[in-house]
Amino acid sequence: MSDKKLLILNSKQIQQKIDRIAYQVLEDNFDEKEILIAGILPRGNQLAVRLKAVLDKIAPFTSKLLTIELEKQSSSLHAKTNFDVNDCSGKVIVLVDDVLNSGKTLAYGFGVFLDVPLKKLRTVVLVDRNHKNFPVTTDYAGIALSTVIKEHVDVILDVVGEEDAVYLR
Repeated sequence: MSDKKLLILNSKQIQQKIDRIAYQVLEDNFDEKEILIAGILPRGNQLAVRLKAVLDKIAPFTSKLLTIELEKQSSSLHAKTNFDVNDCSGKVIVLVDDVLNSGKTLAYGFGVFLDVPLKKLRTVVLVDRNHKNFPVTTDYAGIALSTVIKEHVDVILDVVGEEDAVYLR
C-alpha cells in the first residue's frame, strides 16, 4: 500500500461538518427533553464528545454521553458500555462512529440496543465510504466518499502533535 496521503478534510472542515450534523440532530429532535449520544470507542467517541459540545450550546434539550467499546474482530457481539442499557428505554439514541465502511461496527453498535424499546435510533459518521457488506445506512454523514476497497481512510482526532484531519491513503 502506498504511503501517499490525500487530505480529504482539514481541522476547520471537520468542525464545520460536526456543526452541520449537530444542527441536523437538533432539527430531528427539537421536541425532546434529552437525547443520549453513544460514541463507539475510540474515534467515534471523540466525535461524539465534539458533537455533544456543539449540541450543548445550541439545543434546548440536554444530551448525555455514553461510550461503547466493541470487539470488532469478533464474529459475534461483545460490547462494554459505561451505562446500563435498560436506562435507554424510551429514549432517543444517537450512535456515533468515525467511518462507515462495511457497516459491521455500526451493526454491532445497534446490537447493544436490540433488546431495549427505544424511542428513536439515529446514526452519525464523519465519513461514509459506501462499501457496505451489512444493510446499514447512516442518518447523518459529514462526507460521503466513493473509494476503492484497497484505499484506507484515516481519521485523526485529538492526537497530540497532529492537527485534526481526514486522509485517504
